[in-house]
Amino acid sequence: MSELIGATLRPIESRLTAWLRFARGLGWLAVMTALVWPLASQARIEFGASTAAADATIGCMFPLAGRAAIYGRDSIAGMKLAIADLAAEVPPGTAPTLRILVEDDRSKASVATRIAENYINHDKVRFLCGIVSSGVAQAISRVSRDRKVIMIGTDHASSRLTIEDFHRYYFRVSNDTYSSMAAGARYLADLQRKNRWKRLAFIGPDYDYGHISWRDLEESLSSLGVKYEVTGQLWPRLYEPDYTAYIAQLIAAKPDVVVSALWGGDFIAFLKQALSAGLLEKTRLANFDTGGNFDVLESLGDQVPAGLVLSARHHNNWPDTPRNHKFVSDFHHLEGRFPTYAAEGAYAGIMAIGRALMLVGHHANNEQLIHALEGLQLPLPEDPAGYVSHIDPQTHQIIQAQAIGEVVPNSGFPPAKVMLGNWVVYRAEDIQPSPGLIRSRRARAHGDVSSSPVTSNPTN
Repeated sequence: MSELIGATLRPIESRLTAWLRFARGLGWLAVMTALVWPLASQARIEFGASTAAADATIGCMFPLAGRAAIYGRDSIAGMKLAIADLAAEVPPGTAPTLRILVEDDRSKASVATRIAENYINHDKVRFLCGIVSSGVAQAISRVSRDRKVIMIGTDHASSRLTIEDFHRYYFRVSNDTYSSMAAGARYLADLQRKNRWKRLAFIGPDYDYGHISWRDLEESLSSLGVKYEVTGQLWPRLYEPDYTAYIAQLIAAKPDVVVSALWGGDFIAFLKQALSAGLLEKTRLANFDTGGNFDVLESLGDQVPAGLVLSARHHNNWPDTPRNHKFVSDFHHLEGRFPTYAAEGAYAGIMAIGRALMLVGHHANNEQLIHALEGLQLPLPEDPAGYVSHIDPQTHQIIQAQAIGEVVPNSGFPPAKVMLGNWVVYRAEDIQPSPGLIRSRRARAHGDVSSSPVTSNPTN
């Protein structure tokens, strides 16, 4: 890691050349039989084992064009790193051989559903994986349930998927909105004890992820006994280009704290416009689930806004462990840049599949694989020293610690000039939903459909 921090970026080679060099250097080039990088977003990408040699074919869906395309590209790189690490963990020739397919879901449920059905019918996939949008993930989770194909969610976060909409074929290996907002609620409770803030506003995308984020935050603040006044709830559409009117409303509402559930390019656009309008001179701004992503920090340049509190599902500079150093270094070696959190989520998905196959056999059936995944111990780059992520059998949600930080100067990850620091770390056991909350939400969902939030964005 000492060679990585502060290093000058080497010239970025073509993705194909970098991938071949990385694979050859690790001595496992034989597992890679095909790689087609798309010249257009509609093209299919295939890598890993050949159809004939594969123990399992995995059909993945990610956005590969538009605002969210960086998460698709980083997910592909993360999966390549996972294949390499799986091969390195066991004697040569004993790791499961995985064939990975990736197509662009365009962040649309109808497109993703067509892709998933094609994967199942024509490619005979044993697993579905990926997906950035929670709305899209809900549609594919239904496909997974109906077709009895295991789905590994790597990047979407609505807690509805593992609580109200739980079914035995769906698993998630990245933080969900409940854990992120539970950590955020604890941070806000501590902040209130220090400076007695009273007024809170929320802004999130107008689809399931945004609405569930707000519900999870409300419930977590209530469980902690935090008293506050809600001065505004704002719901811009996904991929909104102009947040000027929303920022004006926030300024007029005069909150002490604004919590945002905007993500990716949406949060970057909002943050830039908010800084220009002087919002952060009047209030604190927090984003507990996605705001600390590397692309957000890179977009800040050398600005270090006071009152900006962020977290993400993976950080390049936390935890300070050999496993995280290796992951970040390997990604940089492969791609010539530093990863967004999507890379580690996709890495975790392939590691989970590979380890489950190792536990129960490369040709295990679905029942055996589900049993192996339930409770699976999964050491990951985002695990602090002494902790190992694991999948909760009751929700199929991975249970992980979370760190929340402030923006501080840091030139060790160019081209970013700031990173997060002044960390506050929350134990995994303290930010997972209680059995009582899970039972209550599932009971309400099955007995009262009117409790579901309404979205004005039906394609997501």
